[in-house]
Amino acid sequence: MAEDEDLHRAKALVETLERELDRRCGPIETYQAYYRGRQALKFASDEFRHYHGDRYRDFSDNWVQVVSDSPVERLTVTGIKPYGADKADAESMRVWQVNGLDADSQLGFLGAVMAARSFALVWGDPDDDETPVVTFEDATSCIVAYEPGSRRRRRAALRRWQDGDTYMAVLYLPDAVWKFERPVRPVAKAPQKTEDMASVDTQLAAWRPREMRHEPNPQPNPMGVVPVVELVNRPLLVDDPISDVAGVVAMQDAVNLLWAQLFTASDYAAFPQRVVLGAERPMIPVLNAAGEVIGDRPLDLEKLAADRIAWITGKDAKVAEWTAANLEAYTKVIEVAVGHIAAQTRTPQHYLIGKMANLSADALLAAETGLVKRCEEKQLWYGQAIREVFALIALARGEDDKARDLRSGYVLWADAESRSQAQLADALLKLKQIGFPFEFLALRYGLTPAEVVDMLAMIERENQLDPLGAAAALMAQRPAPADEPDVIEGDPAEEAA
Repeated sequence: MAEDEDLHRAKALVETLERELDRRCGPIETYQAYYRGRQALKFASDEFRHYHGDRYRDFSDNWVQVVSDSPVERLTVTGIKPYGADKADAESMRVWQVNGLDADSQLGFLGAVMAARSFALVWGDPDDDETPVVTFEDATSCIVAYEPGSRRRRRAALRRWQDGDTYMAVLYLPDAVWKFERPVRPVAKAPQKTEDMASVDTQLAAWRPREMRHEPNPQPNPMGVVPVVELVNRPLLVDDPISDVAGVVAMQDAVNLLWAQLFTASDYAAFPQRVVLGAERPMIPVLNAAGEVIGDRPLDLEKLAADRIAWITGKDAKVAEWTAANLEAYTKVIEVAVGHIAAQTRTPQHYLIGKMANLSADALLAAETGLVKRCEEKQLWYGQAIREVFALIALARGEDDKARDLRSGYVLWADAESRSQAQLADALLKLKQIGFPFEFLALRYGLTPAEVVDMLAMIERENQLDPLGAAAALMAQRPAPADEPDVIEGDPAEEAA
């Protein structure tokens, strides 16, 4: 009886989470389509769409992709430092690298930027107890339920995907993992079925426990927590997180329409147009086999226009002209629209417009300040989730104490600011002169913790080969001693007395 009640609760929870997941999928799929450049023509009149909609169906001036990619290319995890540790944890990064997360984490960050959230799943590998499996999941396939009043304490998670004509689902609970499946529901077609027959279809397409040959269903969760972590983008206190491209879509539609109108105007009115008034249309006589005129037919005016020939007849005929369309008016509006996209998303203008003229290094740094701050915000929010991912890796390895330290540690990121080598070297030299250690400077330079260890080993080998040179270099790095005041023996006044 207890097993039946657990199954009923698990099935009801899967159905509830699936409905919420389906609600989210609509906007997410729209943002993903815009990122790929699949953008329907919007804001156009019915007449324009009727005559030109098919012509511009596959065209888009895709700024959504630029806005999404610009922060992701500056988000690189280089390590994790547990609480109280002097160095980054090498074993955690080994698991990170084995799972290919140096590359896949970029996919997770991009998914969060576009869809407002993405997910990371951690689970033990039965073939390797030391290396859990870690994957990033799309927002259309995962959902996490939290404890009431909490944004971090997870009580359930659902992962759903389609395999042929079957939906697969895994329900993660703190103490158990359930696996379900159901057929893909067919699209309803006329005529509608009766209520009873529709109920039969619903029951047949309901979730049911998946047949597992070599493992129990449900199986216990040895980690004791839900192993799915949500990476949220621009979270709010009382509402869903916000996608970085949510506000770009409308302006992207406007830009696409302006380009379509510009192309149409360039096709029809980019050159001065001339019209003949008061003249009859030229006709060509039609002859029979004997050479006799048996009729006439109108001259092909398109051929005359292509051959640059004018044939004007009639005493009242005259030629009028109207000027070419001003296409620059469209391009100026497009530049304004792109400027709005840059300002709203904190994307540097030179990323979008591509115009750079005699800009100093300081001017470029100032232009990228908004993007750098945007990346640092994402490092803060994504970093919380990444810490939890590393903690789950430790739990999957049975290291509870280490998991606690990782949760309270901090993630190491590559520098989000883009600077020239000369600027960076100058800044590091000044930090060295005021006493910053080499390891800190190497990390600021952009080396990973593992590369810093290799660098220190190289320096140690060089010192062993040339001990005198190493000692001289060490003495040169020490600050010069301050000048000592002169020592005056005795007081001249006392001696005079």
